[in-house]
Amino acid sequence: MVRVNGAARLPGLARREIAFLLIAAAGAWAGTVALARGMAGMTGTMGLGLVAFVPVWTLMMAAMMLPSVTPVATLYARAVQRPARIAGLMVGYLAVWAAAGLPAFGLAWLAGWMAGQHARAAHIAAVAVFAMCGVYQLTPLKDRCLAHCRSPLGLLLHYGSYRGRLRDLRVGVHHGGYCLGCCWALMVILVAVGVMNVAAMVGLAALVLIEKTWRWGPAVGRLAGVAALALAVAIIWFPWLAPGLHAAPMMMS
Repeated sequence: MVRVNGAARLPGLARREIAFLLIAAAGAWAGTVALARGMAGMTGTMGLGLVAFVPVWTLMMAAMMLPSVTPVATLYARAVQRPARIAGLMVGYLAVWAAAGLPAFGLAWLAGWMAGQHARAAHIAAVAVFAMCGVYQLTPLKDRCLAHCRSPLGLLLHYGSYRGRLRDLRVGVHHGGYCLGCCWALMVILVAVGVMNVAAMVGLAALVLIEKTWRWGPAVGRLAGVAALALAVAIIWFPWLAPGLHAAPMMMS
């Protein structure tokens, strides 16, 4: 239980944690936009090898995902009252998205190869990516993962059972795993539209935030699924809607 004599400090602590996350997200957005300027029009891995791609991907995910994790981080901050422990949560959370950069690199490489060598296969892949995203948005698994991300109080009760020095890291990994389960299909869209497509990143980040924090978020997520299915059909006739699988790739020299 939180001590009564510390109650007055809790709102200030929560505000600090929210400010920290939003500042970190803003910095990640600034870095992402700066990198995107030099990669405009590139497809595939944008000429990056795996060692360079994963940090860039993690920076993108920090920009897109940190605002949506503030409800959980805020309640956790109120419980632990130690900013250093929130840092552990964030490290674990971003580690999950960094690990997701490994399959993302493979998909991006494949997208670039198909765009340059097999245009018909790339066209089919673009349709498949949007169709897969649309279907997943409407599945019970998506709903289950989203419900987890939308219930910070329930999470806090669960995380209270964690013990040991790495408990905060475990909290971050656990929550990040559910966020990955909730949002992975949306992130695959980046492969189809171009990994460093800033407009797509902004739109997807806004959708993720709405899904996780707004009262009607789940309904918006389902509408997004229907929209993705509609785009999958549209791409059959308009392949330029998926520039990441349409333009000529930029390969490493």
